Amino acid sequence: MAEIIQKDGTWTFDGDTVRIVPGSDKSVGLLRKTLGEVAVPLKAIAGISFELGKKSGRVRLRLRNGADPLLQITGGKLEDSADPYRLTVANDRAGVAEYFVDEVRNALLLDEIPDGPVFSYLLPGPSLPITVGAGDATVTFDGERIRLEWNWKTEESKSSAGARVLHIEDVDAVEWLPAVGLENGYLRFRVAKIVSPPAPKYDPHAVELWGFRKDPLMALVGAAVTAAMPHPHAPEDAVPAIGATAPAGDDHDALLRRLRELGELYESGILTDEEFSTAKQAVLKRM
Repeated sequence: MAEIIQKDGTWTFDGDTVRIVPGSDKSVGLLRKTLGEVAVPLKAIAGISFELGKKSGRVRLRLRNGADPLLQITGGKLEDSADPYRLTVANDRAGVAEYFVDEVRNALLLDEIPDGPVFSYLLPGPSLPITVGAGDATVTFDGERIRLEWNWKTEESKSSAGARVLHIEDVDAVEWLPAVGLENGYLRFRVAKIVSPPAPKYDPHAVELWGFRKDPLMALVGAAVTAAMPHPHAPEDAVPAIGATAPAGDDHDALLRRLRELGELYESGILTDEEFSTAKQAVLKRM
């Protein structure tokens, strides 16, 4: 087993999973501390690197596109202090960091893990239920319903109708943007029937964020909701959902073409064993 213990956190690798435990140092952001331990399966990892600096180095874990709902919603916009996949390493422990990186890289090579995108989340997202208060609202998600409760800082036109409750099936997309400079951020739950929503300050389906300490925690709520929604990278015509069947109008040749397409996706490493087996069985039931 490979292990790095630093003030910033502790990372261990047992050959199958990288376990990340945040440290208690003041440099560790509130998001990382609240998220807690993260277990990253090897098949979710696209790469790992160690960068040596003047006073300290950094180990960075790069996940496959679509593997983690938190990265899906934050889109590379998390600050380093909030990024659970970054570890600051003292220069006198550089040798340990390099050994750790080599162990993970070797495992990726031996297991022939592709670095391409995945069609289902390989990490579960934050634990439920989750409640976060930041910006102009408190948001709660229990796995089925999203509840937005407004505070005294909320614009009156937005809060006058009272708390807003959304069912997960009514949410078309989740958007998160941090506050940067003079620009406010937001967490927005997009509803399909509303094509052009108002600015977050006036949108009853959005939380306006002003750049305060708890703001990044709204990304955890967004990740929890995202994890409960259909995966955005799973094209309906290429990967049937679990238990789904091909359209009734598909003929035998069309079904054979779909099987070939699935085989090509599997051979190229885009589909995992489980995804390929599930999709294939759904097609075969129609033949």
